[in-house]
Amino acid sequence: MLTIGDKFPKFCKSAVLPNKEFGDITNNDHKKEGKWMVMFWYPKDFTFICPTEIIEFNNQHDKFLNLNTVLFGASTDTEDVHLAWRLNDKNLNELRFPLIADTSKSLSKKLGILQPSKIAFRATFIVDSKGIIQWINVNNDSTGRNVAEVLRALEATQTEGKTACDWVPGQDTL
Repeated sequence: MLTIGDKFPKFCKSAVLPNKEFGDITNNDHKKEGKWMVMFWYPKDFTFICPTEIIEFNNQHDKFLNLNTVLFGASTDTEDVHLAWRLNDKNLNELRFPLIADTSKSLSKKLGILQPSKIAFRATFIVDSKGIIQWINVNNDSTGRNVAEVLRALEATQTEGKTACDWVPGQDTL
């Protein structure tokens, strides 16, 4: 698995965009805008835990924007399946970020998060504006992630100082 300090791999992947059209997303998109990137991977569309996470990421989308960060969801499902899921689940209908399709499994493999069953682990990557991985979290398939913790970790990694145990945004750094 790639780790902290590694360069996020090059990629160009099809995605379902917020407007429900298909488009391409690349590893350079966030860098061109001088933004950070949070890419969260989930195992499969039309499952139980995954939509709860996607909905919460969507609910917190403005907070990511305020932290100069673009947000991408990703799985090994196709863009057609992503779109069908969005159209069939009213809670996913108005997503404000793209869902990336890694159907070739090349990106999940480069990241080291492809399971033997050929689906991605539930992984989250925080990548700085230069394309360097700054934070990673990986959960097993049955454990949903905590979006508030992703936001806290994002803000901590963007902070100039050192953050103590249980640091929360607004507290002094060490």
